[in-house]
Amino acid sequence: MNSKIKYWLSIFAVSCLLCGCSRAQKPGAEKSSRPEDKKVLIVYLSRTKNTKAVAEMIHRHIGGKLVELELKNPYPAHYQTTVDQVARENASGFLPPLKTFIDSIETYDMVFIGFPTWGMQLPPPFKSFLTQYDLRGKTIIPFNTHAGYGVGSGFETIKQLCPNSKMLKGFSTEGGKERDGILYVMQGSKATQVESSVKQWLKEIGIIK
Repeated sequence: MNSKIKYWLSIFAVSCLLCGCSRAQKPGAEKSSRPEDKKVLIVYLSRTKNTKAVAEMIHRHIGGKLVELELKNPYPAHYQTTVDQVARENASGFLPPLKTFIDSIETYDMVFIGFPTWGMQLPPPFKSFLTQYDLRGKTIIPFNTHAGYGVGSGFETIKQLCPNSKMLKGFSTEGGKERDGILYVMQGSKATQVESSVKQWLKEIGIIK
């Protein structure tokens, strides 16, 4: 009788062990690096819609809230007039008032900041944004489009304006060239290539697998 009891007890113990291992190794049980447990805000400024397209690519991969940064007094449609105005604002330190208002920004854990390079600098509207909102303790992730000359000092300015935030590696890609009349370019094979690069970047910085 004792032998039978020992036999069935051993069978039961092995069954429990196997069951426990099965649950521990269940597919999908491993925690993803995708930020489902983080509240994500994607804020972007886009004149020719190229930065907007990159923001939407990021949004497709990680979700979150997508917000376009708008001004109370929009810049002129004329390219050179805007260039001259932005140069004056950069020189004087003027911060243009924002029309966009983000409610409860303190609830967001990750803030993506997307902008075009203007005069090799961060556009004044984003200087307004980073001055107006307290992003301390948050993870800041910048992304950028440019006309072939790169991001300029944009990422460095964000870092300076957010000294108490954690800043991850930014993403930059060539967009339109408004000066040459080349506006929206994020379509066809160009869009495919950029989205592939965006996905690879999100993997590199540990946001998705």
